[in-house]
Amino acid sequence: MKTKSSLRNLTFWIILSVLFNIFIFYTRGDRAAVEYFGGYIIEMSLSLDNLFLFLMIFSNFGIYPQYQERVLLYGVLGAMILRLIFILLGVTIVSKFHWVLYVFGLVLLFSGFKMIFCKNESVEFHNNFAVKILKKIMPVTNNIHGEHFFVKKNKVLYATPLFVVLLIIEFSDVIFALDSIPAIFSITTDTFIVYTSNIFAILGLRSMYYILAQMNNMFKFMKYGVGFILMFTGIKLVIIHFGIEISALISVLIIMIILLSSILVSLLFE
Repeated sequence: MKTKSSLRNLTFWIILSVLFNIFIFYTRGDRAAVEYFGGYIIEMSLSLDNLFLFLMIFSNFGIYPQYQERVLLYGVLGAMILRLIFILLGVTIVSKFHWVLYVFGLVLLFSGFKMIFCKNESVEFHNNFAVKILKKIMPVTNNIHGEHFFVKKNKVLYATPLFVVLLIIEFSDVIFALDSIPAIFSITTDTFIVYTSNIFAILGLRSMYYILAQMNNMFKFMKYGVGFILMFTGIKLVIIHFGIEISALISVLIIMIILLSSILVSLLFE
């Protein structure tokens, strides 16, 4: 039932994003519409890899499914705020220092190469940098206290494992944004297009998470698709330096082919 409900919710957000794309087409033209669609597809495809990380985090801390929804809700809200800061900062830097795009391209190339050819390393979330900082600021309980992020014991405020998980998810999203936002910059640096395509993709994240949790094996080759998308966007940014520019429409078509191919391979070898 949860999977069916999540599919309905995801369908709703996808339809809403398509309607918004139509709105952009009529108000800002076909180029802006293609750029928005490209940014949306990049963010959705890269988000899948981030959701695998969420699965690992919840499993590592033993967070029950009934508590995961609240963490994901606040995680999405936090991501929307953090993305706005990152995008505004990124667009400002790129507008003043255009060569930064080439640096972004090299970072994306490295991230994509690492994702495709390097084995997954085991991650110890309990020793996460953000968690270490939190523990220096306030004590953390060992037990979950329902849906509470904080509890008071003997007039002392404690953070619960649920807040620790939320903190790790937000911290991981910051790291994730270092790939996803530069990848969208390979399509456009229009602040409105970059942010709205990010937000509409993020709004479907919670629904995507529950679907992914139930259909994990169907996406086992997705990480390779994500890796190739990162490498392609990296190459696209780097070759601008040599006067070679790939149009937004061709970029979107290539990204769609990579994404659909990885899904097809995952289904064939399920």
